Amino acid sequence: MPDDPSFPELQPSDEQTASSATPISERTRVGSYVILEKLGEGGMGTVYLAEQTEPVKRRVALKVIKHGMDSAQVVARFEAERQALALMDHPAIAKMYEAGTTPDGRPYFAMEYVRGVPITEHCDRQKLSNPQRLDLFLQVCDGVQHAHQKAVIHRDLKPSNVLIGIQDGRPEVKIIDFGVAKAVAQRLTERTLHTELGVMIGTPEYMSPEQAEMTGQDVDTRSDVYSLGVILYQLLVGALPFASKDLREAGFDEIRRRIREDEPPRPSARLATMGDRSAETARRRQTEPKALRRELRGDLDWIVMRALEKDRSRRYGSPAAIAEDISRYLRHEPVLARAPSAAYRARKFLRRHRVGVAAATVMVAGLVAGTVGSTVGLVRARRAERLTAVEAEHAREEAKRAEEVTSKFVKVFRLAEPELSQGATITAREILDRQVKDVRESLKDDPGVQGRLMRAMGEAYTGLGLYATALPLLEDALPRLEKAYGRDSEIVYDALNELGNFSNQIGAFAAARRYYESALEIATRLHGPEDAAISVIRRNLGDACVNLGDLAAGRDNLEAVLALQTRLYGAESFAAAQTLSSLSALEIKAGHAAAAVVLAERSLAIRLKRYGPDHFRVGFGQFALGEAELAQGRFDRARAAYEAALPIFERAYGKEHATVGECLFDLAKAHAGLGQPDEAYRLYRRARAIDEKAFDASDPRLAGTLATWLDSYAGFLRDLGKTDEAAATTASAAAIRAKSAPAESPVAP
Repeated sequence: MPDDPSFPELQPSDEQTASSATPISERTRVGSYVILEKLGEGGMGTVYLAEQTEPVKRRVALKVIKHGMDSAQVVARFEAERQALALMDHPAIAKMYEAGTTPDGRPYFAMEYVRGVPITEHCDRQKLSNPQRLDLFLQVCDGVQHAHQKAVIHRDLKPSNVLIGIQDGRPEVKIIDFGVAKAVAQRLTERTLHTELGVMIGTPEYMSPEQAEMTGQDVDTRSDVYSLGVILYQLLVGALPFASKDLREAGFDEIRRRIREDEPPRPSARLATMGDRSAETARRRQTEPKALRRELRGDLDWIVMRALEKDRSRRYGSPAAIAEDISRYLRHEPVLARAPSAAYRARKFLRRHRVGVAAATVMVAGLVAGTVGSTVGLVRARRAERLTAVEAEHAREEAKRAEEVTSKFVKVFRLAEPELSQGATITAREILDRQVKDVRESLKDDPGVQGRLMRAMGEAYTGLGLYATALPLLEDALPRLEKAYGRDSEIVYDALNELGNFSNQIGAFAAARRYYESALEIATRLHGPEDAAISVIRRNLGDACVNLGDLAAGRDNLEAVLALQTRLYGAESFAAAQTLSSLSALEIKAGHAAAAVVLAERSLAIRLKRYGPDHFRVGFGQFALGEAELAQGRFDRARAAYEAALPIFERAYGKEHATVGECLFDLAKAHAGLGQPDEAYRLYRRARAIDEKAFDASDPRLAGTLATWLDSYAGFLRDLGKTDEAAATTASAAAIRAKSAPAESPVAP
């Protein structure tokens, strides 16, 4: 358990370390323990791996005070650590078993041996996603909260003191090294800790501003909260708020000043300055830099920065408080780290797909994500002094324009608030409808902002299942983005990919393929063939090829993507899980149902491990498994998979969304296969009602998709023996086709 390097002020002198006593070595017996090897060494003690021989046989970590370090102050600290550990009983804190004295009079204690690595190292080795890292961090918070309830402040929380071991196949947190712990409500030792004034207690990179004062009199439990904030920052970003090298190369007073006064960058801003390192950071979290920045921006930024507040009165009051906010984030609920403004609540409600709540709730998320980005613009403006004069002016203009646009629309979103709406309910659909015309007319001179907003609104309509309204916005956004940013730009290939996704969703598979091919061409020119963006677009292209029946092209793309994703993120990544689901769908079309089941099961296992049973991504994994089981004729297993997926989709999208309709229809097929026609027919009626609403027959771009669904329904009705209704449904499909253009009407470049 090696400690981080300490400052010279904390190192014992040569005179202190000199001793005539015989050093402890392998096979030395200390009490009922036999020394096996040295594990690590800190400022005042050495930790050995030892084996207890009686009354029980077990391995322990034996901490012994160093030779020559038995001054009154050091012995007092050592005894304080023993007492602190003795007070606590928590699975996340290493247990103390026994204390005693070596034959030459040095104090020691035996504690739980933790076979683990620092939390940051474990997360990087396992390529854990940020949600998985947060789950692990919650265990750390719980352990520190227990220490605080026992009136003990750790004062040196850092990754090397938070170890992760594996117990029964699951990661287990163990907090160690209470060597500089401080008691709040009682004394940990009868000895006096009398030399703290003027001594820096802790590790600078993780030290709170009040610890840097070095008085020792103004440190409370919120100091540990600050250190937890630094650990969280490192877990999410892969870097410290203040670079270790820069901090330690500064003079002693300058180190203290930086800790007390300098504001660290937000995690998302820190990632943006890491250059090539950001790609490695993203890879270790099984994502890509752009997606990681999006993930950090907003709630996670706010949570971390609140934990790192210089003014501790503005900091989280306890580890439990920061843990609760993280739990809110993981549940997609509003966090307390920022004021719950109307705009903020709106972003959270859009994330959770809650349709029918008041006004701004759905739209702001799309707009804030879709605008030039006031956060990014403002950060750039604050960094303007490090840019050239021209670049700085451009950054200031961008920030000002972003703020103006965001402010303009937030005023409209506030119509949802009770004091302005006067009790009237304004739906998400209404607030979107009000803005479409304004966006089209008032932003003609700024195609970049206009294109971003149109795309955001199109995505918001798509999330509500309003495809007919979404499509023209998504299509019209593209030329504006091309005009503003050029054809060969990240934002343009991202918009093309999104249009492909939309076209795939409404059954316009040929158009989807063309969009994806255009996006892939641009992304490859910009980034080369091994970039994370390539894996996303090419997987989508593979899906489109499979949907079109071009199985050879689909297999070529999907197998190449799976190999790339394995290189980039590992075989157990969510990206790989998505591609496994796509390959499962391919095998179904190829008539290889057994192989499809194996692939779908692999995909679902990864999703469950990463997200738990209730996440919407697990819903898609269950749905893919249901498709494979249905193709194999195992109707009972298919029904179970669809029944697991259905409530997840209903929570995520609402009960009237097309995704829910598709799941209902396939669940109906499973019931029909099990000889349950009444239940099958009931589910079919629900599915048909949803699809007839989602795919508006009056819109020629969606009517073809509805006709295709009706043909499927007609076949299903014939199988149920409802021949008259089947004939009528077939006739309806034919009439729709006669009046409308084919489903492939969206025109790709």
